[in-house]
Amino acid sequence: MTSAMDPPLPALTRLIATDLDGTLLRDDKTLSDRTIAALAAAEKAGIEVFFVTGRPARWMDVVSAHVHGHGMAICANGAAVADLHADGRLVEVRPLERSAALDAVRILRDAAPGTSFAVELTTGIHYEPAYPPFHLDPGATVAVAEKLLHEEEPGSGAPVLKVLAHHPEMTPDGFLTLAREAAGEIASFTRSSPTALLEIAGLGVSKAGTLAACCAERGIAPAEVVAFGDMPNDVEMLSWAGASFAMGNAHPAALAAATGVTLTNNEDGVAIVIERILAGR
Repeated sequence: MTSAMDPPLPALTRLIATDLDGTLLRDDKTLSDRTIAALAAAEKAGIEVFFVTGRPARWMDVVSAHVHGHGMAICANGAAVADLHADGRLVEVRPLERSAALDAVRILRDAAPGTSFAVELTTGIHYEPAYPPFHLDPGATVAVAEKLLHEEEPGSGAPVLKVLAHHPEMTPDGFLTLAREAAGEIASFTRSSPTALLEIAGLGVSKAGTLAACCAERGIAPAEVVAFGDMPNDVEMLSWAGASFAMGNAHPAALAAATGVTLTNNEDGVAIVIERILAGR
């Protein structure tokens, strides 16, 4: 790995893919003036900027005022692509089949007693009584996951983007390892929270997979992409991009996957690299 002062950059950068929380956003969930200016300068120079996040589209207001050019975002760890110029309208969905979601819930209940669940649909989030409540979603339905995932008729419900699983006692990495070993053949498991909170998506769905498809549609090669991230849900994307930077505050798995390391999210680590990209053009 290298530092942000000596980054391995592509000969031509055509797209910047950046995570939000812990990466582009400061800890107070805001963008610095320096970062805002760097994003605008990149787009003005003809470089597309993709926000690639675990957040659902409805939580993209933190960056929606700073969207330039295409205005597309990859949300829910690759399960959805949203048009931020159209109030977050979903233009593509890679759902978690409800049968697979039910199997994952059943397996985790047995493997890790005390696990509680939430279900993220294209229409909003719903959760179990024991799940840490989402204060940003006061209209959520509260019921057991099996009921939340039940359909009166197959295909009658809104697509499931992901299921979240929370454990009150396990370590975050320990919970992730257990889940992947127990149900990794059924769904994709990752995490981005400092707590034992897993994000479960359709098998093979990841930030990297959806980003790769979006780049292919635009004729952009991996070698022309610079990616930024900080948590296990960024690992595949950091590995896929031709050049990638883990933040100075990153999880060890992200540090190991990236080709470089920049400063922390509170120190404008993404902006520093973007400025160097533009200086070299």
